[in-house]
Amino acid sequence: MQTRPVIELAEIHKVYRTGEVDVHAVRGVSLDILPGEFVAIMGSSGSGKSTLMNMIGCLDRPTGGKYLLDGIDVSTLDRDQRAVIRNDKIGFIFQGFNLLSRTTAQENVEMPMLYNRHRVSAQEQKERARSSLELVGLGKRADHKPNQLSGGQQQRVAIARALVNKPSLLLADEPTGNLDSQTSIEIMGVFQKLNEAGITIVMVTHELDVARFTKRMVVLRDGKIVTDELVRDRMDAAVELGKLKAAQEAVKLA
Repeated sequence: MQTRPVIELAEIHKVYRTGEVDVHAVRGVSLDILPGEFVAIMGSSGSGKSTLMNMIGCLDRPTGGKYLLDGIDVSTLDRDQRAVIRNDKIGFIFQGFNLLSRTTAQENVEMPMLYNRHRVSAQEQKERARSSLELVGLGKRADHKPNQLSGGQQQRVAIARALVNKPSLLLADEPTGNLDSQTSIEIMGVFQKLNEAGITIVMVTHELDVARFTKRMVVLRDGKIVTDELVRDRMDAAVELGKLKAAQEAVKLA
């Protein structure tokens, strides 16, 4: 039996009106992403990757074409309907973490459940938040506030928050952009483990070294897909982290 894609884009267009000029940000993109895939969307500034990500994340609506998310046609939904779909189906992870500074990691992760249309009891909120934090290796930091956590730990909290409503899809927008090399590898290791557990992940990045931790790279240029291929030289985060730490130790001993 053929598996139905989580994402089905058919001839998607996005045109912005700037004064009297039409700007074609996305031009006829067709793309299927299956359950369990780990896909990097790449491209230079102005390539259309951020616009495409916004439409996949139901933050924006295409000008033309059809978009099915988990079998639901979202291309013509209004703003309120898209908000419901976002909360039910998608977990977002951003470059800037977007954590509430005066609340603990546990409380930050619980936040999306407050807006869940399916009522979640306070006890279940706590249990699901703690489970999500444990999944990203932060169970022992649940009571810490963001200013008590490193950048990598804050991003792990953001990932746990994205997971807590059990979405069909994780969308990550430059998730390592504010992190150093070692922490970036650690975070990509978290994504790889989540993907191995069956979670579908789509990541926007401009860094080839980051994209090589994924399984598939889609490259955009001028609003069109120019390449779509499997990652042949895929990097394993655990191995790369080991190499980096060995090199750091060698420098210390030199």
